[in-house]
Amino acid sequence: MRRDFADFQQGPILIQAREFPDERGSLLQSWVKSVLDAAGIPSEFRQAIQSVSRRGVVRGLHFQWSPPMGKLVRCVSGAVLDVAVDIRHGSPTRGDHAAVDLSDGNHEIFWIPPGFAHGFVALADQTIVLYECTAEHSPEEAGIRYDDPALGIDWPRLDYVVSPKDKAAPTLAEWLADPRSRHFRLT
Repeated sequence: MRRDFADFQQGPILIQAREFPDERGSLLQSWVKSVLDAAGIPSEFRQAIQSVSRRGVVRGLHFQWSPPMGKLVRCVSGAVLDVAVDIRHGSPTRGDHAAVDLSDGNHEIFWIPPGFAHGFVALADQTIVLYECTAEHSPEEAGIRYDDPALGIDWPRLDYVVSPKDKAAPTLAEWLADPRSRHFRLT
């Protein structure tokens, strides 16, 4: 089920980057520590990852648990439908998702905390997405199927390009039956 951000306890947050246009162009202030702190978003990042995708590329739904990773996601160029799915045991919204359109024109930034699977579909060619992550990448990474009918995500109708790894990902129910899923609990 799709939810509003306020429906999730300790869940995803959407913030707006500040843009300062002038006759030369513009300057975009992606984030400021005090703004992140005020919103309850960690401001110590361990790595940044940038992806480039053509229209229809689906990346996700991914997560890592050891160490847990939160992601601050921004679309630098192009556009995506970005999705976060609550996979935390004990959460009243487990299995529900929040979705947002991120683009180079709206300058919105999506915080996906640990305990949420994250993914997107590129809506334009040469879409660039920047992830600032609270942990370094580790092999303790997994995913769930982006097209699991139980999630009820309304993906746009496109010709999808999906990696073999993402095609083989388990459904949410299969993941929740895995003992490793217990790493994610609502605190």
